[in-house]
Amino acid sequence: MQTDLRGRDLITTQEWTKDEIETLLDVAFDLKRKRALGESHAILRDKVLAMLFFFSSTRTRASFEAGMAQLGGHAMFIDSKTTQISHGDTAKEIGEILGRYSDGIAIRQVDWDFGNQYIREVAEASRVPVLNMQCDVYHPFQILADLMTIIENFGRDLRGKTINVSWAYAASYQKPISVPQSLVLLMTRFGMNVRLTRPPEYKLMPDIMAQAQENSRYSGGSFEVFEDFDEGFKGADIVYPKSWGALLTTTDNEESARIGKQYTNWICDEERMSFTPNHSIYLHCLPADRNVEVADGVIDGPHSRVYDEAENRLHVQKAAMALTMR
Repeated sequence: MQTDLRGRDLITTQEWTKDEIETLLDVAFDLKRKRALGESHAILRDKVLAMLFFFSSTRTRASFEAGMAQLGGHAMFIDSKTTQISHGDTAKEIGEILGRYSDGIAIRQVDWDFGNQYIREVAEASRVPVLNMQCDVYHPFQILADLMTIIENFGRDLRGKTINVSWAYAASYQKPISVPQSLVLLMTRFGMNVRLTRPPEYKLMPDIMAQAQENSRYSGGSFEVFEDFDEGFKGADIVYPKSWGALLTTTDNEESARIGKQYTNWICDEERMSFTPNHSIYLHCLPADRNVEVADGVIDGPHSRVYDEAENRLHVQKAAMALTMR
């Protein structure tokens, strides 16, 4: 267990050691037990988290606000559109100033080819830890919650377990690629057999792919790319089919929509789940496009763990705040 993570940024799990990640998970499980038992855990009494949102959210805002309250502190919601951030405050100024007002800064900025850069510029200027609530490259807290949920279902030793991280069709908008990228990065560090299943136009960043491959070599797992939707499901213990944008092919939303319409049959339904073992679980970061991305019978069915997964966002975020903001 790593006992001193005070002041550490969490922008991507790739920048934390495996021991540090396991420490965070240990704390998350302990805080989950304390909440279940009604035990007070006001570890961050009188501490303030500044939460800066460039994009709206449901689970992210609610879980961070609830988490800070349960830890005895306060979460300060800041909307970029209704503050001077939209009129000229720079990343350096935000880091310097919010770092003096608060004990931690959490940011959600998913603009393509900008969000991660912005978060890192804030972190460079800040005297307090910066937490990435999602950017264009990474979504660390979602993926830590995913890992916690997988451990709850399969135990700590995940070597040999197969996870299928798959693209699925959705018509709503060109979604960020940060979830699949963070998934392949973290799951390959735990000795899992990781499949990335996607149409050829829906590639991930080359450096992310290279890091995932290296992670799998080091951990003794595997990392494979499939382009056959059905094949990705076969024998998988965990399936995580979700939509993301063809951002490495085009940043034009209309062109992306045309590409996506070639793959409307990429839906996670009961037939696809029948290709998996009886013990398999279905995960999704939510919100899912129901009956487009996933059938009701799957997301509401016996394989689904989406509500446990959403709850675990609360616990891993509390753990990260408790460890870094003390």
